[in-house]
Amino acid sequence: MPTSPALPVILLLSGSLRAGSVNEAVLRTAESVAAEGAAAVAAVRYEGLADLPHFNPDDDADPLPAPVAALREAIAGAAALLVCAPEYAGTLPGSFKNLLDWTVGGTEISDKPVAWVNAAAPGRGGGAEATLRTVLGYTGAAVVDAACVRIPVDRGTVGADGAVTDPAVRERLAEVLALLAGAAEEGEV
Repeated sequence: MPTSPALPVILLLSGSLRAGSVNEAVLRTAESVAAEGAAAVAAVRYEGLADLPHFNPDDDADPLPAPVAALREAIAGAAALLVCAPEYAGTLPGSFKNLLDWTVGGTEISDKPVAWVNAAAPGRGGGAEATLRTVLGYTGAAVVDAACVRIPVDRGTVGADGAVTDPAVRERLAEVLALLAGAAEEGEV
């Protein structure tokens, strides 16, 4: 019996530690959309942000701290990355910048397709996007501009399961996942 090829994995990275954050809701929705088959991908949320130690270049050597090794392994195993991070004080939250700092010394993100969703209200979140683009440049990530989108999310559209119920948001996230999968396929990541 022939086996079907494995679906490309999109690793979902939330920049928020806040319980019930809209950013987390966006990524739960992307995970749900992928599970429903709306995009030919598997979406997996990274849940170790709070476990990462403060970045210290002296510790960026083998053996890596276990949470950092797990992060890098998750990134290495993914075909692409999708980020949803809030803006805090005009930039990325420190905890998410810490995650990104741990990726600079590795090569896991190099040439890997990456995109982000800005879920903030119109006119907000630009500082986080600019910082994200800058840091990803240092990692060698392949930013997929067409998949970097603004999808403002109203908290009232988040269901009891923590995912967004708005069909337009779900459809747009399916498009983003498909664009990332296509970029990964083109790059044969």
